[in-house]
Amino acid sequence: MKKIVSIIIVIIMLLGWVFSVRGFGEGGSIADRMKLGLDMIGGVSVVLEADTDATGSELKSLMDQVQAVMERRVNEMGLSEPVITVENENRIRIELPGAQNAQEAIESIGKTAQLSFRTTDNQVVVTGENVKNATAEVYQGTQSGLIGTYVVQLEFDAAGTDAFAEATRKVIAGEITPTMDGFYGNQIVILLDDDVISAPMVSTVINSSTCEITGNFTASSAGNLAALIRGGSLPVSLNEVQTEIVGPTLGLDAAHKSVVAGIIGLALIMIIMLVVYRIMGVVADIALLLYVLLYLWVMIGFHAVLTLPGIAGIILSIGMAVDSNVIIFSRIREEIGLGKSVRVAVQSGFKRAMGTIIDSQVTTIIAAVILYLLGTGSVRGFALTLLIGIVLSVFTAVVISQILLQALAESKFASPKNFGVKEQKDTSKEEKNGYPFMSKRKIFYLVSVALLVLGLGIGLIRGFNLGIDFTGGTVIQLNMGKQVDLEEVKKLLPDTDIRDGIQFAGENNEKIILKTTEVMDNAERQALCDKLQSAFGIAASNEFVEQAGLIGPSVGSQLKSNALKAVVIASICMLVYIAIRFEWRFGIGAIVALLHDALMLFAFYGLFHIQMNSPFIAGLLIVIGYSINDTIVIFDRIREGLKTSKRKQEYVIDSSITACIGRSIMTSVTTMVAILPLIILCGESIRAFALPLIAGVLVGTYSSIGIASGAYYDLCRLTKKNKYKGA
Repeated sequence: MKKIVSIIIVIIMLLGWVFSVRGFGEGGSIADRMKLGLDMIGGVSVVLEADTDATGSELKSLMDQVQAVMERRVNEMGLSEPVITVENENRIRIELPGAQNAQEAIESIGKTAQLSFRTTDNQVVVTGENVKNATAEVYQGTQSGLIGTYVVQLEFDAAGTDAFAEATRKVIAGEITPTMDGFYGNQIVILLDDDVISAPMVSTVINSSTCEITGNFTASSAGNLAALIRGGSLPVSLNEVQTEIVGPTLGLDAAHKSVVAGIIGLALIMIIMLVVYRIMGVVADIALLLYVLLYLWVMIGFHAVLTLPGIAGIILSIGMAVDSNVIIFSRIREEIGLGKSVRVAVQSGFKRAMGTIIDSQVTTIIAAVILYLLGTGSVRGFALTLLIGIVLSVFTAVVISQILLQALAESKFASPKNFGVKEQKDTSKEEKNGYPFMSKRKIFYLVSVALLVLGLGIGLIRGFNLGIDFTGGTVIQLNMGKQVDLEEVKKLLPDTDIRDGIQFAGENNEKIILKTTEVMDNAERQALCDKLQSAFGIAASNEFVEQAGLIGPSVGSQLKSNALKAVVIASICMLVYIAIRFEWRFGIGAIVALLHDALMLFAFYGLFHIQMNSPFIAGLLIVIGYSINDTIVIFDRIREGLKTSKRKQEYVIDSSITACIGRSIMTSVTTMVAILPLIILCGESIRAFALPLIAGVLVGTYSSIGIASGAYYDLCRLTKKNKYKGA
């Protein structure tokens, strides 16, 4: 049965890829079905902040009204898959993938909704200013056909009450001659932004301040209509606090390069696994291909939007998916080395690796969840793709790989040589000598302190290179079509720091990037772009403004606040989990390494003056997650050794680290191999995510060996506890 199931798995994987690439059904191939973010197909993302002092339920109701109006307006643009969500209680994010005229789109969605009630001769009766409230209610009257149904309850102010009474009197008296096509004289037409949202018939003169709109309403439809009407009656000023504009050419080019980078990274990892682990590498590659296939279909099933940072998350998760297999394979090789048969070694290897895999992946999940909860926009997309990847990697490594390896263990390929073990010998009573890491731990401490002082010192003296995501400001990338004189461009720019923030971009310096800490609204950006376009004789084109971004000061401040929250909350959650699964000294040791890695990342950015933007937060959280992942693997081995060995604690820790070094190096290599093609082939937006990940992989591997284990050892010495007790 194991062999049959294994064959079925391979066939399903192969057929899945064939159908996914070639397409089937109405949806087409996997590429046709995937929802792409605006950074891949071009478009507009704008965050508008409500200028109101409302809080709590009042603010929520107000933002629901704004969202309803925005959804209607955006849907009328005919764009595919618009995304409209409320963020941070008082902001609304509107993403419009495929918007061709970015400036026009921003102007359209940013205007205040205009609500009016009119008779069918197109005479305005009342406007949104006269509507005090509109709610969806269950009908309370006695008319039999309406009992139990939903109605929309309207309330007018004094002027609106008088005007509405006079209008309904004229309607009932038959004094209205319809001029609006498709409507009758006995109707009142309700328009929002000149679009009809309801046209109820008037059955009597309405002299009170309240009235009802009846009809075949459901709770949802009545609520939506009430929200649209309230949106007109309760206008709120919306300020543009964050904008991202990506031209279609730039987005598609970045998407193509990132996909190519992903394929190259995947292929390199598969080759490495084959070379190092032989027949187990074949199993890993099958599991990896199935993992990627499942990953993409889960994304489609959840209607997740694939963004460029999301692709970075997928590629990183591929590298981490390999980690689970590496842990398993290392354990199997150890078991074979102890003289066990391949079949028994596979069973015991999986059993011994299971706890390590779960503990290491759960800590990474904690970082991804917190990043998702506190992040926004592309950072949140990055966290979601990483979270999906971690769950699927555990499934493919633990379930699929186990089935395939057990089938191979009972086949003619079940020899130690095929599993990468040259010879078997009974070493069950031997313990592997390890490098004296603990006696050298002070050297690790000094190296870390020296690097931190150097990097943080230079960063503080020179100043960290904070991007507009943190400081607030504006960035614009223009395709000039030719190399222009920057001095000529500067003469046309306003006398602000934007003159100092101008640089070339593109292969032949045909593009320029303008950066300023000044927050330029839509009109100011458009005026500046028009001025440059006219001065350099560039033909009007939607591809002239390739990319534009605006970050308001409040957004930058909140970004920094969320980054601090994310690190603190992630640290506390990880400490609690590790303390429960291991013991508190392990937890403290892991947190010391975590803080070390976080500070080391700041030192890395300070030393090389790399710009910090929102991807830095994602990088910081993933560095923490990756570091903890590596630390947990070593701690698990130390815990196991302390339970079974009679040697001194120092010896057990050294031998445990030595036993894990091969796995740590392999995981680091595969993860970096997955990320490096992104850095080489892709643009700045992807590099902003990838660079801290590369740094994090190196620092995380170093700290789990030299800092975390050393901190645990010193804590045990200080508390006079020389051996870990308990499960």
